[in-house]
Amino acid sequence: MTITNAKVGEYAFLRELYEDGYFPDHVVDKGREILLRLCERIETDRPADLPALYVLTHAATEEFNALEAEFEAAGSEIETTAREQIGEDFRFVAGAYGFADADHEELIATREW
Repeated sequence: MTITNAKVGEYAFLRELYEDGYFPDHVVDKGREILLRLCERIETDRPADLPALYVLTHAATEEFNALEAEFEAAGSEIETTAREQIGEDFRFVAGAYGFADADHEELIATREW
């Protein structure tokens, strides 16, 4: 599926991680793919309210939880910079799809990082 939201299409997901050599691009690419799949699911499922959005964001957060092992295997980890960037990108996604009032912590409540 192609993302139809113009804001999302122009957004540089995980930009700070790509700019920091501590985070391997091949693993960051997988994180970017998680966020793009989240956008696709939002466009496909069209959540009617915040609880429905949180179901989707929690599933994407679980994917990031699983990605932590790949960061570690590559000599990196989801630490402060990564946590903040990932959280910021989840907030961006929520806002881009009309959920500006989403609770920033609830978006990623299932995180283990």
